[in-house]
Order: sequence, then C-alpha cells, then structure tokens
Amino acid sequence: MASAIPQDDVSDSRLPANLHKRRWRMAYTAIYFTRALLALSKKALDSKKVLLRSLSYVAIDVPEGSQSEHPCDEPVFNLEQKTLTEMVKEKSFELLTELGGVKQVAALLNSNVNNGIKGSGAELMHRTEVFGANKYQKQPAKSFLSFVLEAFKDTTIIILLVCAILALAFGIKQHGPKEGWYDGGSISLAVVLVVVVSAVSNYNQNRQFEKLSEESSDIRVKVVRGGRHQPISIFDVVVGDIVSLKIGDQIPADGLFVAGHSLKIDESSMTGESDHVEVSERKNPFLLAGTKVTDGYGYMLVTSVGMNTAWGEMMSSIQRDLGEQTPLQARLNKLTSYVGRIGLSVAVVVLLILLVRYFTGHTKDATGKIEYNASNTKLDAVMNSVLGIIAAAVTIVVVAIPEGLPLAVTLTLAYSMKRMMKDNAMVRKLSACETMGSATTICTDKTGTLTLNEMKVIEFWVGKEMINNSLSHEISSNLFQLLNEGVGLNSSGTVYKPDSTSVPEISGSPTEKAILSWAVTNLGMNVNKPKLSCEIIHVEAFNSEKKKSGVLIRRSKQNALATHWKGAAEIILAMCSNYYDKTGTVKDMNDEKRMMIGAIIEQMAAKSLRCVGFAYAKVREENQQVHLKLEETGLTLLGLVGLKDPCRPGVREAVESCIKAGVNIKMITGDNLHTARAIAVECGILSLDEDLTNEAVVEGVQFRNYSPEERMQKIENIRVMARSSPFDKLLMVQCLKQNGHVVAVTGDGTNDAPALKEADIGLSMGIQGTEVAKESSDIIILDDNFTSVVTVLRWGRCVYTNIQKFIQFQLTVNIAALVINFIAAVSSGKVPLTAVQLLWVNLIMDTLGALALATDQPTNDLMKKLPVGRVEPLITNVMWRNLIAHSLYQVAILLILQFKGTSIFGVTEQVKNTLIFNTFVLCQVFNEFNARKLEKRNIFEGIHKNKLFLAIIGITVVLQVIMVEFLRRFANTERLDWMQWGACTGIAALSWPIGYVVKCIPVSGKQF
Repeated sequence: MASAIPQDDVSDSRLPANLHKRRWRMAYTAIYFTRALLALSKKALDSKKVLLRSLSYVAIDVPEGSQSEHPCDEPVFNLEQKTLTEMVKEKSFELLTELGGVKQVAALLNSNVNNGIKGSGAELMHRTEVFGANKYQKQPAKSFLSFVLEAFKDTTIIILLVCAILALAFGIKQHGPKEGWYDGGSISLAVVLVVVVSAVSNYNQNRQFEKLSEESSDIRVKVVRGGRHQPISIFDVVVGDIVSLKIGDQIPADGLFVAGHSLKIDESSMTGESDHVEVSERKNPFLLAGTKVTDGYGYMLVTSVGMNTAWGEMMSSIQRDLGEQTPLQARLNKLTSYVGRIGLSVAVVVLLILLVRYFTGHTKDATGKIEYNASNTKLDAVMNSVLGIIAAAVTIVVVAIPEGLPLAVTLTLAYSMKRMMKDNAMVRKLSACETMGSATTICTDKTGTLTLNEMKVIEFWVGKEMINNSLSHEISSNLFQLLNEGVGLNSSGTVYKPDSTSVPEISGSPTEKAILSWAVTNLGMNVNKPKLSCEIIHVEAFNSEKKKSGVLIRRSKQNALATHWKGAAEIILAMCSNYYDKTGTVKDMNDEKRMMIGAIIEQMAAKSLRCVGFAYAKVREENQQVHLKLEETGLTLLGLVGLKDPCRPGVREAVESCIKAGVNIKMITGDNLHTARAIAVECGILSLDEDLTNEAVVEGVQFRNYSPEERMQKIENIRVMARSSPFDKLLMVQCLKQNGHVVAVTGDGTNDAPALKEADIGLSMGIQGTEVAKESSDIIILDDNFTSVVTVLRWGRCVYTNIQKFIQFQLTVNIAALVINFIAAVSSGKVPLTAVQLLWVNLIMDTLGALALATDQPTNDLMKKLPVGRVEPLITNVMWRNLIAHSLYQVAILLILQFKGTSIFGVTEQVKNTLIFNTFVLCQVFNEFNARKLEKRNIFEGIHKNKLFLAIIGITVVLQVIMVEFLRRFANTERLDWMQWGACTGIAALSWPIGYVVKCIPVSGKQF
C-alpha cells in the first residue's frame, strides 16, 4: 500500500509558530460553526414545523482568540450509521459514489486513509458511543436453576422422589408428623443433596467452557492509528479504523477497501458461495465482517462494527454448543449403559425376592415379629414396607449405574483445560484433550515451533562475494538502488519512522521484519523512499506454495517498468540468467557460475540459515500495454541473504522425551533440504550419521511423486520433509492415518487448514497462526513453542489415565454394593445398606471420587509409556486384576459382617448394619488411595502435590463421622464406640497391603 505507509520526509512549516496556530484555530472554528449550523438546519427541516423567517443573512463574529487552547477532542461525524451499514451490506456503488468515494467517506468519519484515526482514549470512547462497540449480543447463559431441573429429570431420581413422598405421607399418617417424617424426609434430603452437588459441578464447568469460548474468540488485529501500526483486540476496533489485512486474517468488521494488492476474500461464511471474491477499489471495494482473506494483502476502512454488521446479527443468534460429547464420553456412556442394565436386572430380582419373602411371612421386624400377617397387618404398614422395599431396589439401581463416569470425564477435561491454559495451550475442542493422549506421531513445522521465529540476517552475498553487513559502500550505487527497490516495494512489512532521529518501528512477518531491519540498520536504506518515486502496478503475494513474491513497478521519472522478485534462494536462482557483482556490473550466469552460487546457498543452508534471494528484470511495454503477469525468466540476481532462526531452548529435550514416549516426530518445512537437515540434527529429530541418502529426509516433490505403495512403505522412515507444500503435509497426514497412526499436526498458515482438519489433533500457532488455521484446529498453542505441544501430549495422557483410575475405583464400588445387597436380600430378605446410605455412597463415588481422582497432575512416568493407540480399550488387564481383588475382599468382609457381625461384636442388628455401612464407606476411602496408582506399589508418591485429593478424603471422613454419630435418624444408623470405629478402620485399611500384594501379580500386556 504505497499511499498508506507513513513517510519519512515530513517538510517543516516555515511560518512563525504563533501565526501558524492562529490560522489553524480560525479554520477549526469556521468548520465547527458551519457544521453546527448544518446540523441545526437539518434538525429543523426534519421536524416539519413552520420556520420563522428572519433577515436573509446571518453575521457571526469570530474573534481570533475566542477558541479555547484545548479544542474539543470529540470529532463530529457527518454520516449516519444506517447509511454506512446499508452501503456495505448491499454493496451499493451508487451510495458510495454519492458519498464521494472511499477517501471522502474516511474524511467524513474523521479518519485518514494513510494514518488512520488519532486513537486517543476520549476519541475511541466517543466513536464507540456513536457507532457502537465491535461486540455482538450473546444468547443468555444457562442458569443454575436449569442445571438443577436437568438433574431432577433423571429417571432414578424421579422414582426415588416418588418413593420419598409416599413414604413421607404414610409415615406421617402412621406415626404422626413428629416421628413419621424421618424415612421419607431422609430420602428426600439425600436426593436433593445429590442433585445440588451434580448441578453445582455442571454449572461450574459450563461457566468455565463459556470463559474459554470468549477467550478463543478474542482475535488480534493490526490497525493503523496516528500513522503507527499496532495490534489490538478485535473487540477494540472502532468505526474509522484503518485495518491491515494479510492472508488468513478474518475481516474484523464491515468496511471499504483502501489500498492493497491481489486481495481475495472467502465469503462462504456469509454467502455460502465457495468461490473467492477479488476485492479492489474500482470493481468491488466492499468487505464483510467474518469473511477470510485467502490471498494478497491490503488495508480497509472500518464503517460498521458489532451488531451493525450482518456477521454480528448472525453470531448473536447462534449459541455455541458447550455440551460437546467427546469420543471417550461416548465410550463411557456405553459402559455406563452396560453396567446399568446389570444393576437393573439385579434390582428387579432383589425387588421380587423381597416382595415374595414379605408377603409369604418370611421377614421379621426389629422386635422379632413377622412383618406381614394377612389378617392383622394394616394397609398403612403394608404400604410402608412395600415402599421401603421399592426404595431399596431403586437405590441399588442408583448405585449400580456409574453415572459418575461421564461426570469424571467432564471434570478431568475441565480441570486439564484450565491447567493447559496456564501451560500456553487453549483447547477449542474437548475431544482433543483425550485424543492427544493417544497420539503416535506429531508432524511439526520448523519455523516458530522448533525455532524462536526471531530471524536475523547473518550473511549477505552479491554474486560470488560475501559483503560485510555494516559496509553498504562496498556495493555500487546502482545495485544499492535496485536492492532498495526490491526490499522496500516487494514487501508486506512496514517501517514507521516519524523523523530522522527516532528508532524505526518495523512490522510484518518475522522474515520481512528481519530483512527490513537489516536494510534500514545495516545498509542505511530508506525503504519508504522508493514508494515516492515508483508506482506499484501489480503484486503477486507470497504464499507457502510458490515460496516467492513479486512486484511490477513503474518508475515515475523514467517512465520505465521493472519486475522485482524475492523468495527461496534456489527458486530465485533458477529464474536468473545473469547476476550483479558488487561493482554493479551485470555478468552472464553460465553453468559453472550457477553451480558456484548454488554451492554458496548450500553452504549457508548447512549452517541452518534460511536463504532468500533477490532478482530483478526490466520490462518492455508492448504497444503501451502492460502485461500483469510478472516475468519469471531471464532475471538478474541482485543478491542473497542468509537468515538465522535459532532453535528454541528446551526443544531438544522435548523431542527426546517424545521419542522415549514412543511418539514419532516428523518435521515438515518449506526450507531447502540442507537447512531442514541442519535444524533437524540441532533439534534431535535426526542424528548426525543420518545423511540425505537413507530416505529419512525427502523433498515434498519427491514424496508427492512416489506411487501410493511406495509412499505407504517409506512413510515410517521419513522424519524430515523439506520444500514441502501444504498439499504434501495433507498427503503425509492421510498416509500416516491409513497406517493406523493417531496424528497430531501443527500449522500456522491458511493453506495448512486442510491438514489441520484431516489430522486427529490439529494444533495451530497462537502468535503466527492465521485465523483460518486457528478455526481449523482443535488446540491453539499460545506461545508457538514445541515444548508446549509436548505439554499437551502429557496432559492428554494424564486425562486418559485419570479416567482409568476412576473407572477402576467406581466399578469396585459397583460390584461390591451389588453383590452384598443381592446375597443379603436372597438369604435374609433384608438389605444391609438402606436407600439413604446407598445415596451417600453414590455421592462419595460420583462427585467427590471424580474430583479426587480426576485432578491428578501429569507426571514424568506418563512419558515413559507407549501411546495407547486408536482403538485400545479403557479397561486393561491391570485394572481388572486390581478391581476384582478389591471387590472380592470387600464382598467377603461385608458378608462376614452381615451373617456373623452380631455374634463377633456382640451387638444388636441395628448396630451391625451400621458397622457394615461404616466399613463399606471406609473401604472406599482407603481404596481411593489404591486407585491413584494403577501399577505402582507406592500409592503415596506425589500425594502432597494434590491438595484437592487430601481435602476430599478429609471431607469424606468428617461427613461419615457426622452421618454415623449425629444423623442417626436421617441415616438410619447407631452410634459406634471407639473399639467399633477402630475395627471398621482396621478392616478398611487392609485394602492397602492387599493392593500392594495384588500389584506383585504379573499380568499380560494384552487388553480386553
């Protein structure tokens, strides 16, 4: 954008300072009063009232000193928002012409197409008040009450509530209000407690997902304010802003094209049309919010923001589905359904047995009398007993159905998402958290991911000679001028230097910034100067497929045309027939000299330098017609630069940890073969003894030209792909997936979108990544660092392992509760664990257990295991070994207490049942420690780091004491003495040595 870049040379005014100020004040005052009168007259005419006529003239005395030294900062706008909105939405050229064109619209909005708005705080606030903020109204979030109602919709909860209400009614009728409310009230209270805890948990997770959703929609855009390029949040864009656009950007608001080249827009998000629309000042200057830049670069004037855009209206009507079900949740729902069916079957059998035993007179009450006698037993007593039996059966279903499994996934995903944000990874799709734990291959970019993306020009070659960077006088003036044109005009970066003494502010991509910084600082170039003497006719913007960019210019003084190219050194070299030496002499490039320059490029690449070439050609006008296609042959090489992009600290260790964890690392880069190999060796992806002949390093074109069979055969050995295109990256991902790999891919460019979507886990870059890449990805790496990718891998494995821990814990409880109740019901006609007690156990398992086990942090041990792969089942042989052993122990102990507890302890039936309940709960508390480590014998390792686990264990124990000792009527328990508490604790504590011994039993690695 020649006209939109601030210039270095600003001529100083020769007028005396005071006179200069006075004239500006008078001009401002005249304009201010004129606009005020115009606004008043419009208001009067619009009101359609009879105007009082006065004299045909108005005299206004404007003294020179009448204006305040601090004139009002708030600009006056002579355009209505409705007009601006209609113009862009309807793409109305007629309306734009009436307003005087783009520059006049900018002037009416008190903006400048070159320098933008001033950007003061007061001005930004005023513009927001007049035209609105760049935010859209969101659908109201779900209230806490809605989560409570959802929890109450559960079938088993409804059945329990019905039982509770009936028990309450019959109990009050039979025993009176004072004594009769206990049974029904206890069940009701327990149900409400379970529902509230579940609702609070879901509500908190929903709020967290909402917050993450907001953060992911906070896009950074670059605007020009006061002549300075600065990044801001998309929410801070105001009407009148000049926004810089490049490939992959999302258009932040409705607006008009100001300047730029080869700008193409994907409007499919708004119109549904897949064809890319070309935007230019003459044919189509209209830009719609929410659309994406697919090619070229440019600048736009913002005319409408927020709800005044079609995008804002559309987004406000869409509510993001935060209830996304991940594959792991789907698998757990199947497991829940399967276990639930078993539980339901057991509950039905128990219900039938208890009813038969009751009505046949085989059950006795607490005093030893037969409960049912057809002639003596009252209807109320029968109904109470039947309700108790139904409640017990229903509660067995509640305990048997492991509904805590999906909750555990939600909790662990929410926790890991929160922690991953701190570790520079923003999760966009929940499923990516767990899938990352199964990743077997990571395909990573080089620039910015493995390297720092802080480029600096290290070497500069002209012809066959290296030039000292600080000695620009070593090269001739004509070559210096051509390089100045090539650097200044063929660039999407900008240099802002308000005066000769200020430090230049350089913006653009890392490569552009490095070259511009070198040109300005080392060679002393004024890169903005060529923009004053040259007109840009056509631009071919850089993209990752072409790996070069070109510009066609016309020199105004000479009226001559020229083409400048810049790009990958070997590609530029192949386009050249001549080269300049440092004296400015053009020399013919024969095969020998071409090989010599090629060797220089390889030599720089071997030092892991990125090589960029500059080339130039004069263009002839045929019949005074300009061909917009740029010349690509017969060029003259101007020079070569080598840019160093150092490896990130810690990246080698991160790569090594992945390899030890059984995860393959494949580097895919656009750099040439030698640069790619040098960086791969430096990062630890390749070893020094691996050369270019062992097929570990290939070029994209070579990989592309393999036959499908060859590709599938060689894909496992390839670890570096150089000079690759986005299509090559996509092809590699497809081949790896066909070979059974779970593939994670990093990407930052618009063209990476297909590969990011195709991969099992798409990882986009937060700093250098385009909005198109981010939208196509599952996780955004906020610091563009490969170490953060490895952190995501650790968290993914942690999520998977935490879920396995909880499955083992919960299934142990399910099996023990089902077996003990079933055997007791069949043998004695009584269930030792009442409805309220089982609901309490359910609460311990589902919510508190999930919180305790789902919040373990990742350990280094996770990176010592091989990946689980795509279809490995959740329940391993190790888990079966552990849960069967603990279930058998708990069942054995509880059955002994059920049948021999009264004689062993010398207690009543009621105390015996309390002992069973207390022992059962404490067994789960101790078993939670066992579940922390599936294979390791030391279950206390790292326990001090998980303070939440210790807190939940403490809370559970305290609540259990309260249940037994203080809520006897509520929980149907009796107080226990110290000896009985010690016995319960001792029996439960045996879970630890049993767990230790069981883990010594070897099991096969094969999984069910």
